[in-house]
Amino acid sequence: MRKGLLMVFTGNGKGKTTAALGQAFRALGHGMRVCFIQFVKGSRKCGELDAAARFSDLLEIHVFGRGFLWESDDLAKDEEVARQGWEFAKQQMISGRFQMVILDEITYVLNFMNIKEADVVEFLKNRPPGLHIVTTGRDAPASLCNAADLVTVMGEEKHPYNRGVAAQRGVEF
Repeated sequence: MRKGLLMVFTGNGKGKTTAALGQAFRALGHGMRVCFIQFVKGSRKCGELDAAARFSDLLEIHVFGRGFLWESDDLAKDEEVARQGWEFAKQQMISGRFQMVILDEITYVLNFMNIKEADVVEFLKNRPPGLHIVTTGRDAPASLCNAADLVTVMGEEKHPYNRGVAAQRGVEF
């Protein structure tokens, strides 16, 4: 049986976005078109954005975030940007242009923004049949995990940040 899969990468450990990018590069290797929509991390320069420019014929990256929510100066503006991102994501999913759409950090939108979880999950369940969807972020809601075909929970065993080591270019961003 072949079908578009709904994948969830969640948990407190590092690697959720990295795993999603791995899925993207695997799909790109097969000539598939990928749309990567990043919620939350918008204020930081990330290596993945620079790398994506090299694959612009098959990979699109769109940022709908103003930075981490705990650093926000205007949560209402963050919510509006997230809402715009979700509306944009829905259009990309139904456009027929992509074989994979990645919703990076969408769980923050579901958990902290005024965007209805049930509406998002229902839309993802009713996506076009051959479309692969990858979602990332901590604390994936049970409804999203229940709807998913694949759920991977990243668990933190040890992290340099806990020993005072700052985020490293090329590793965390």
